[in-house]
Amino acid sequence: MRTEIRGARVVDPAANRDEAASIYVADGRIAAVGRAPDGFRADETIDAAGLVACPGLVDLSARLREPGYEYKATLESEMAAAVAGGVTTLACPPDTDPPLDEPGLVEMLTRRAAGLHGARVHPLGALTTGLKGERLAEMAELAEAGCVGFFQGNAPLPDNATLLQAMRYAATFGYTVWLRPQDPALAAGGVAHEGEIATRLGLAPIPVIAETVAVRTILELVEATGARVHLARLSAAAAVELVAQAKARGAPLTCDVSVHHLHLCDRDIADFDSNANLAPPLRDPSDRERLRRALAEGTIDAACSDHTPVDDDAKLVPFGEAEPGATALELLLPLVLQWGRERGLALPATLAAVTVHPARVLGVAAGSLAAGVPADICLFDPKRPWIVRPGALASQGKNTPFLGLELTGRVVRTLVGGRTVHAVREPAHEKVAP
Repeated sequence: MRTEIRGARVVDPAANRDEAASIYVADGRIAAVGRAPDGFRADETIDAAGLVACPGLVDLSARLREPGYEYKATLESEMAAAVAGGVTTLACPPDTDPPLDEPGLVEMLTRRAAGLHGARVHPLGALTTGLKGERLAEMAELAEAGCVGFFQGNAPLPDNATLLQAMRYAATFGYTVWLRPQDPALAAGGVAHEGEIATRLGLAPIPVIAETVAVRTILELVEATGARVHLARLSAAAAVELVAQAKARGAPLTCDVSVHHLHLCDRDIADFDSNANLAPPLRDPSDRERLRRALAEGTIDAACSDHTPVDDDAKLVPFGEAEPGATALELLLPLVLQWGRERGLALPATLAAVTVHPARVLGVAAGSLAAGVPADICLFDPKRPWIVRPGALASQGKNTPFLGLELTGRVVRTLVGGRTVHAVREPAHEKVAP
């Protein structure tokens, strides 16, 4: 199958490309951008006038809820949500039920996902067996089964000795340890950022030092072991400064931020909206501003959806009792576009945060439109407004603090391996060549 995507604004951050051009796809891979290869004859032509064509988005955190939490979401629904959001590659945390601590579970998940012909799924294996923090998982076997890193999710480790052991082992074999930096004792029982809003609302606080103490500890262990670490979901300005200093020293460190924390702050929980109960919590506006700047500067490597579909029963309760998390696969693109516009960034620099940069974190061949790479492509209308309503979301989870708001930027078509896996049927943007 040969496809020509004609007339798009082609934006490839990996090549610093931003130009009107055609993309030529053959046998599931990019054949060329700009000039057609000799003898190329398209079986299908996609008229992409008025659209941006970019690499499929790469999401560093999307909970697919299988196995074990099918009442919150199914693999089918979340794969549909991913491609509807232009996400063609994603990492899924191991906090399923049972957790992803056995090769058979990992292989089953990836095989099921591949059978749905949607986004490419790269599981993160459990760092410890059952995520209980008592015994290291069999990292070598999990890596062989397809895990790209090892993570505890939101489950705490009982002590730093276990973390030291895990990082020593990971460093020996070149694995990446993923950690969400939060001291469990300092955060115990908390649901909101420690500050004026939490005090006024009577919500149990999570202080910034719960994050910075954890980051300092992790950085000490990185220095001692040489382990490669990815810090998941930074939320505080003080933590960003620690990361910046460590990177300046050459630490083997990457990190990400969720799109929620780029746009929201603790003021957004003032009406007790349980959809804004997130982990980590939304923090002070000054923290939000530092996160936004750090992503633009590259101190923070990537933005992610932190997609966490939650069932209605777990959200239709008082804020302090609600399960943290929000659906966001389909919001990742428009929220990142909004961040880029507000920072005054060029489109390639904006899209790099959700394409080439997270692909480098994962160490996978994604986030690029270079000749020869898999043809994972997102076509979107950068000017198209839409309102976030439950019916507009393919995800089974409808829980988002952005419900009812108008966003700009909508995916029109998504291709994975050159095959269309999502399309908004608009004749003005599609035709089949004779």
